[in-house]
Amino acid sequence: MLALTGLFFAAFIAATLLPAQSEAVLAALVLAGQHPVWLLVTVASIGNVLGSVVNWVMGRFLMAYSAHPRFPFTPAQISRAQDWYGRRGWVSLFGSWLPVIGDPLTLAAGIMREPLWRFLLVVTAAKAGRYIVLVMALQAAL
Repeated sequence: MLALTGLFFAAFIAATLLPAQSEAVLAALVLAGQHPVWLLVTVASIGNVLGSVVNWVMGRFLMAYSAHPRFPFTPAQISRAQDWYGRRGWVSLFGSWLPVIGDPLTLAAGIMREPLWRFLLVVTAAKAGRYIVLVMALQAAL
């Protein structure tokens, strides 16, 4: 149970704006062979999606503080992001699994008021898909 908890938190933290590597933890647990692969992928996916929901929630409520002098984005940056998201929209969330840009995408989705139901659907598909591909590649290499 400790290994699954560690995997969950590694995946959760990796999905927030904090740096972490859940793929290494997942790969190590798959190679250890002590848990069913489907369970490992499920735990990692749930943790990673919930971490992305934290980003979405932060984005959703971040704009309430846009008038504050220390707000991290200028009105011009927000306008550009709204333009970009308006053109690409929810489809961009399929890139939420990507390193570096994936986590900010989930924050932007919250800022742009992406409906939670669609956010969950797309981000779950993207992030679970990444873990499935990783495990399949790992197993094929063995």
